[in-house]
Amino acid sequence: MPLADPNAFIRANTRLIAPPLVPEVRLHLAEESLPIWQKTEDELGEMNVPPPYWAFAWAGGQALARYLLDNRNLVAGKTVLDLGSGSGLTAIVSMMAGATSVLAADIDEIALRAVALNADANGVSVATTAADVLAAEPRPFDIVLVGDLFYERPLAESVLAYIDKARALGSLVLIGDPQRNYFPRGRFTLAAEYKVPVTRELEDALIKNTAVWRVP
Repeated sequence: MPLADPNAFIRANTRLIAPPLVPEVRLHLAEESLPIWQKTEDELGEMNVPPPYWAFAWAGGQALARYLLDNRNLVAGKTVLDLGSGSGLTAIVSMMAGATSVLAADIDEIALRAVALNADANGVSVATTAADVLAAEPRPFDIVLVGDLFYERPLAESVLAYIDKARALGSLVLIGDPQRNYFPRGRFTLAAEYKVPVTRELEDALIKNTAVWRVP
C-alpha cells in the first residue's frame, strides 16, 4: 500500500543536510540506513522493499553534482534528463547551473516526493516522472545524467542500452560512478576525479574514489 503522507514521512525521518562534496545544496537525508529502511517497510506494510536510495547522497551523484556546478557552461540553457534521480541532487544542481528544464526520472514514487521537497528547499523547480524511461525510446534531451546506477547487472545493462540510443540522438551523456560492480570499464572517457566523503554504513571506506565520465 502507498504511504499515507509521503512528504510527512520524509520530513520525519530525515534532516536537511548538505552533502560533503556539494555544500551549496541541502537535501532531506537519513543519517542511518537501517532505521529508515525498516520504517519504510513498516509504513508500506510490506517486507523486502527496495532500499530508500533517495535518502542518501551517493558518491557517484555527489561527484556528478560537483562537476556540473564547476562546469556550469555544460548545462546552462540546456534540457536535462536525470536517470534514477533518487534524492534529486544532480537534477537540482542542473537547475542551479542554469538548465532550462530538468526531468528527474525514478520508478520509486517516494523518491519523486523527495525530489520535489529537495528542489523546493533549494529554490528550484524540477519536473518528475515515475515512468520507466529505460524501457522506452529516448526523448531528445541535450544532456542525460547517470549517477551511480551500475550496482546491479540488469539495471546496468538497461542503462547502457538507453544511453547508447540517447548518444545516437545527440545527447551529451555524463556519468558519475565510483566504478561499482557492473561499471563497464574502458567504455567511457574520464572527465574528472574526486575523493568523496561517505559513510561506512553504506560504503567500504570513508572516502570513495569517484569519477565523472563522458560517453564518447
